Amino acid sequence: MALTSQSFKQYILALTTLFEEQQDILCELDRKIGDGDHGVTMNIGYQAVQKTINNELQTQNDIAKISVAVGKSFLDAVGSSVGPLYASGYLKAAVAVKNKTELDDVALYQFWIAFSKGIKDRGKAEIGDKTMIDTLDPFYKSLETSLDKDEPFGDAFNKALVKAKSGMDSTKEIISNKGRSKRLGYRAQGHVDPGATSSYLMLETFKSFI
Repeated sequence: MALTSQSFKQYILALTTLFEEQQDILCELDRKIGDGDHGVTMNIGYQAVQKTINNELQTQNDIAKISVAVGKSFLDAVGSSVGPLYASGYLKAAVAVKNKTELDDVALYQFWIAFSKGIKDRGKAEIGDKTMIDTLDPFYKSLETSLDKDEPFGDAFNKALVKAKSGMDSTKEIISNKGRSKRLGYRAQGHVDPGATSSYLMLETFKSFI
């Protein structure tokens, strides 16, 4: 398969719709363990990204350049910790697919592995810290295993998505080790992490583009 630059832009625009629709749900999750603004933050970030896609990126077909612009737009719009995290993901992914106007199976592997690792490297979190890394770490490691086996990307992505959901679900029983929820200790148990949830929703949305 191959993902064109136009399809990549459509995916990013789909994320704008997603986080607009999920804003209240993500805020409610965040109110239970954080400051309650995660949904608003994601929505603000992708509204800014939408403007970038529809204006200066309208005729841009280089997926790496699109990814860089998306990351920078998100970062400029969002002042919380999630801004630098997602920006790092998009910037690292851009390096992995430099000078490409469409992504074949190998490039899609490279994009998503680099994206996930970029976020992990920036945030310094590990599995079990009750963060988005509980979603992204098993996701990209599953992709790496599938890439080593030369599996078609579509099949590999679906398998990795299952791992990502399991990781997201696991945060419900984790005592937080990072961020504002850390101060709650055992009281954070029983609640799914909003960052793990939003990152899973982002990955799940990509499923319809492969």
